[in-house]
Amino acid sequence: QVQLMESGGGLVQAGGSLRLSCAASGSIYSGNYMSWYRQAPGKQRELVARIFSSGSILYTDSVKGRFTISRDNANTLYLQMNSLKPEDTSVYYCKLSQYGYDYWGKGTLVTVSS
Repeated sequence: QVQLMESGGGLVQAGGSLRLSCAASGSIYSGNYMSWYRQAPGKQRELVARIFSSGSILYTDSVKGRFTISRDNANTLYLQMNSLKPEDTSVYYCKLSQYGYDYWGKGTLVTVSS
């Protein structure tokens, strides 16, 4: 079993920055990949960024150049969010995927005021 705990959300003004963290614990194996998703009120959950064990990274177009995903050797995932916009307001979730299973955190709320 894998447990994920996000932190770092909050209220920020447009143009500001936040750094989200996701601490992963439990039975974590090599070859996994980790992702950040977000879900705004009334909208579907969407992929924001993903980082593979190879180091490859992908971003959704709307955050390219503003967000940076990273992870450390202790299986903590980060999302540095700069130049935040009101449309970035969402609950942000981290996900760990390994051997065909997906594990989700409970999410952290990011609110960007205009």
